[in-house]
Amino acid sequence: MIRTPTVRLASQFIRSRAASSRSINTNNRQQNTAATVQPNLTSNDKFLHYTNEEGYYRSSSSEPLAIPNVPLDKYVWRDVKKYENSVATVDVITGRQYTYAELRDNSAALAVRLQMKFKLQQGDVVAVCMPNLPEYPGVVLGAIEAGLTVTTVNPIYTPEEIARQLTFSEAKFIFGIAKGYDTLKEACKLAKKDLPIACIRMFPNETLPDGAIDFFELFKYSDNVDFNQLKQYDISPNDLVMLPFSSGTTGLPKGVMLSHNNIAMNCEQVQQAIHIDCTQKQEVLPCVLPFFHIYGLSVIMLSKIGQGAKMVTLPQFKPEDLMKALHEYRATMLNLVPPIALFMTHHPKVTPETCPELNVVMSGAAPISAADVERFLKKFPNTNFLQGYGMTESSPVVHLTPLGNTRYSSIGVLTANTEAKIVSLDADNHTGLGPNQPGELCVRGPQVMAGYLKNEEATRETFYPGGWLRTGDVAYYDEDGYYYITDRMKELIKVKGFQVPPAELEAILRDHPKIVEAAVFGIPHPVNGEAPKALVVLRPNMEATEEEIYNYVAERVASYKKLEGGIVFASEVPKNPTGKILRKVLKEKYSS
Repeated sequence: MIRTPTVRLASQFIRSRAASSRSINTNNRQQNTAATVQPNLTSNDKFLHYTNEEGYYRSSSSEPLAIPNVPLDKYVWRDVKKYENSVATVDVITGRQYTYAELRDNSAALAVRLQMKFKLQQGDVVAVCMPNLPEYPGVVLGAIEAGLTVTTVNPIYTPEEIARQLTFSEAKFIFGIAKGYDTLKEACKLAKKDLPIACIRMFPNETLPDGAIDFFELFKYSDNVDFNQLKQYDISPNDLVMLPFSSGTTGLPKGVMLSHNNIAMNCEQVQQAIHIDCTQKQEVLPCVLPFFHIYGLSVIMLSKIGQGAKMVTLPQFKPEDLMKALHEYRATMLNLVPPIALFMTHHPKVTPETCPELNVVMSGAAPISAADVERFLKKFPNTNFLQGYGMTESSPVVHLTPLGNTRYSSIGVLTANTEAKIVSLDADNHTGLGPNQPGELCVRGPQVMAGYLKNEEATRETFYPGGWLRTGDVAYYDEDGYYYITDRMKELIKVKGFQVPPAELEAILRDHPKIVEAAVFGIPHPVNGEAPKALVVLRPNMEATEEEIYNYVAERVASYKKLEGGIVFASEVPKNPTGKILRKVLKEKYSS
């Protein structure tokens, strides 16, 4: 087992810096500057507010929050002294763990080495391509403390997918795992980059691949680490810090530019809605949702590390590992996606006795039906079931259901400092509609991104005037300020909560030598939510089988992007007069 010893000297040094961070945090906070609003005209003014200028749009279930206004690493470590002897992260498989003092020391040591040994400069991008491991928070926070930007990469991506992200983000360094080294090396080759790759050995008997850098030599604190060598850059809280990739409302994945304040503010919003106090009793959270996804990164990892919770990391979803985390580690909180909620509801070995201390369950990333929530609560009556709504472009959360909520079909009310309006799908003006009138949901707030990296056109298309982020979802709100999603305007396919852009799969299909045209759309799936299905048009005098086309795509994409919905052969792809694929027609015709 690889363990990192506590080093008192480094801990004392870093605790003094954490105290300084708290002082900065207090002195530099700025109050929210949302416009003054008029009393609403509905039956409940707790959630809804009205403005004559743009219609019903401002909603808040709580008091406005002050913007943290400090670099993200300082925000997360602000109270580390309170929890220094508590376990911060533990691997459910090996038991490898770090206390908060150890995690903080190692993270700072990594920051120094990234600057001094690899000469990385402020704003350089590092790619983190790892499953959930107890070192993951230290990697992200160490890179941020070094003044770097982090782009998170799905570790099950193919070399082609990773290469695209490395190229577009202009990454200078990669963190990965030993068994993934060959994939990362191939990705670098495809991207025409010779990047240093630091690999974690997940198990004690693993060997380090030739050419890989030993991650633990960078991460482990030792007496030769001089923290005074760490360059203190003049970092603005509005500078870019995280670069996750999202498909937005349509198209290929794009780099979402999130600032220190975007992420920190969203952590504040979630923490206000779901308040915990780990100085009284430490909350225990199984981390089954991947940290590379904004949900796992922001809502779970950074938010809960900032509050002193114990993070039980699961490298991938396995029923036995989740049950171990719930039972042996006495989990008190759980963030999940609908397929995991359905698994817990229907698996005979997952019972209230399996998770005796589970109190709060939060579902997000994809819709879950009221009936499914009711079935979950019938099996686990002592839990509070919450729903959240958001997108990568909003760091991600904009809606949460309050504790004690029974409107299970609702995504909840807006988080503090967040505004929303429903815009007509037909009209050119963007005035907000009143209660119970469906339209596109648009949001704005301090957690909303600056835009897409090197893609001004996509940024313009995603925002309405006034900084309103278009979600691409059709929604309405009721008289009490609860919002409901009814449909999707955007073409994204949601598989287990992950985004699958049809355009990406269509481009791969068109590269097949036998295919002249293709259209991909989502169909309902009983476990995954949706599954990608393809309609393909073969070249003249060509023949192909479903298996051939399926395997061609499967070799080039992550597992959740495979064409599990099937392949249909046709003579043409249905399009409107302007050439846009009529995916709604395809869904109606081929969903059964």
